[in-house]
Amino acid sequence: MDTVLFIGGLRGGELILIAVIILLLFGGKKIPELMKGIGKGIKSFKEGMNEIDKPAEKQKQDE
Repeated sequence: MDTVLFIGGLRGGELILIAVIILLLFGGKKIPELMKGIGKGIKSFKEGMNEIDKPAEKQKQDE
């Protein structure tokens, strides 16, 4: 069973090739900055989802 379904069936060799291409395009110094930005974006998204859920939960408690 293929455990990496979300990537479309890519195996180890293809993933390594993609990683090398990304490293060549962005360079070693830019990759950590990109990952930090992605992490902040995900954290912001989760906080926004929690803020949306809080009023709905409060409304259910009031009923």
